[in-house]
Amino acid sequence: MSMSDANGTSGTNGTRERLVVIGGDAAGMSAASQARRLKGPDELEIVAFERGHFTSFSACGIPYWVGGQVSDRDELVARTPEEHRARDIDLRLRTEVVEIDVDGGRVRARDVDSGVESWTSYDKLVIATGARPIRPDMPGVDAPGVHGVQTLDDGQELLDTLTRARGRRAVVVGAGYIGVEMAEALINRGYEVTVVNRGAEPMSTLDPDMGRLVHRAMEGLGITMVNDAEVTKILTGEDGQVRAVATEDAEYPADVVVLGIGVRPETTLARAAGLPLGEHGGLLTDLAMRVRGHENIWAGGDCVEVLDLIAGRERHIALGTHANKHGQIIGTNVGGGYATFPGVVGTAVSKVCDLEIARTGLREKDARRVGLRFETVTIESTSRAGYYPGASPMTVKMLAERRTGRLLGVQIVGREGAGKRVDIAAVALTAGMTVEQMTALDLGYAPPFSPVWDPVLVAARKAAGKVRSSS
Repeated sequence: MSMSDANGTSGTNGTRERLVVIGGDAAGMSAASQARRLKGPDELEIVAFERGHFTSFSACGIPYWVGGQVSDRDELVARTPEEHRARDIDLRLRTEVVEIDVDGGRVRARDVDSGVESWTSYDKLVIATGARPIRPDMPGVDAPGVHGVQTLDDGQELLDTLTRARGRRAVVVGAGYIGVEMAEALINRGYEVTVVNRGAEPMSTLDPDMGRLVHRAMEGLGITMVNDAEVTKILTGEDGQVRAVATEDAEYPADVVVLGIGVRPETTLARAAGLPLGEHGGLLTDLAMRVRGHENIWAGGDCVEVLDLIAGRERHIALGTHANKHGQIIGTNVGGGYATFPGVVGTAVSKVCDLEIARTGLREKDARRVGLRFETVTIESTSRAGYYPGASPMTVKMLAERRTGRLLGVQIVGREGAGKRVDIAAVALTAGMTVEQMTALDLGYAPPFSPVWDPVLVAARKAAGKVRSSS
């Protein structure tokens, strides 16, 4: 069933413009909110479509809600639908956009519950459709007890399964950020956890030598790591419930399975509409987050590709930090202001129990792929002065360009105090600093916080020496 939209007056036929937003999470609602700050309802009508039950929620916080560190689901909601509507944003929950008519300047949306469809015209369009979890095509992947974790609804379904499960065995498929964070959540829930990973080491965002440190630490936490193993099927019992995960060589008993294989840009609508997509399947935008070749269409969040400032090429990086920035920039531009998003250096942090994992810039294979020649150093240090109580070991790996000494990347694995040290390197990368210049950084020091030479600066000093000796 289809009908035309009767709400509001499009700027092409009346006195005000209409902004349509597809997606009600970080990028979409940040864009809508910022546009509303700059233009009132008499100038700009805003219609936002969200197929789920929630808006403006922290997907990054779901593992900590599942693991019990966050006690209530509502704590992950930054702004409720009611709060958005109070700001004169026509937010339509449980409504999925199923078609973008670029030439006609309209979108077709379907009410998820009733199936009723309607067309809504737009003067300006924001696409913030996010990313979708990778769900491999294999037998049993849709069985009860198998979960992806992307939305609050997904998190609630997983918690319900954990409450009902007859046993306490969990298998996590994949060992990236989602995989290791969900492994921690399940350990905290008292489950016996096995992580099945097709890579040689967990955390493929790190070089293998640093991933090996994560591997050892996870096993030390009681997690069974199975590397170099591809899951071929998920086995079920007579009741249809999941009972095991199978690889070519073995079976791993499971009362619950969590898929942590990663995500892809959700650009099905954009592709069907003929909008430009990049190598990784994400929408391509200009610096103002406007979709390339389309004056009145913007895109942001996990559905776009962003410029890697170090490698000089587009990448897909699904992070809430970027999505919120994209939304602010889009809303500013839609609202008549001016803002740009220059790109990223690829900074990310994660943890599994008390192990902190951080990276920024390029890995060795990234640098080789873009034709850079480089030197690497790896140092062992501590989070505090060695004599101060609570000092814990930390490993820092640094890449520097041969001849110039330009910093290319940093990876850090350690305990408390390790993860956020990557921000020093992120700033240095953004500023285009050399490792020699980094050695002179005036960082804060006191024994409870750092050795006299901070671990990042120790690595920079060693890298600077290696660059000099290779020149």
